[in-house]
Amino acid sequence: MNKKNPVVLVVEDEKPLQEAIKIKLELNGFDTVTARSVEQAINFLRDIKNVDAIWLDHYLLGKENGLDFVAKLKEKKEWKKIPIFIVSNTASQEKVKSYMSLGVEKYYVKANYRLDDIIKDIKSSLKLK
Repeated sequence: MNKKNPVVLVVEDEKPLQEAIKIKLELNGFDTVTARSVEQAINFLRDIKNVDAIWLDHYLLGKENGLDFVAKLKEKKEWKKIPIFIVSNTASQEKVKSYMSLGVEKYYVKANYRLDDIIKDIKSSLKLK
């Protein structure tokens, strides 16, 4: 019997970066679903129901940003426990504090971390080897 791969929802508006993250996660044993806006991401969460972690950028397509998305997730009992990893170029102290106060797992400044480092932290959070 095959054990299912953990699923990561990648919410990133930049298509080339989204694709690179998706490929890297899949090479590391994850299944991925991608979205470019808060609306798309919420729709996937409603439809899929088995997302294990979320990789989230701050700036997204549409009027809402990553903070709006996290606030919506924390309102729903079925989504509030999903670990969220913020990966963004936006690093103001205020933004980081806002995300952390909402209970995100970790905040990364894109330029300071390799994809492998972030994936390692996701695996650790999900207690994977």
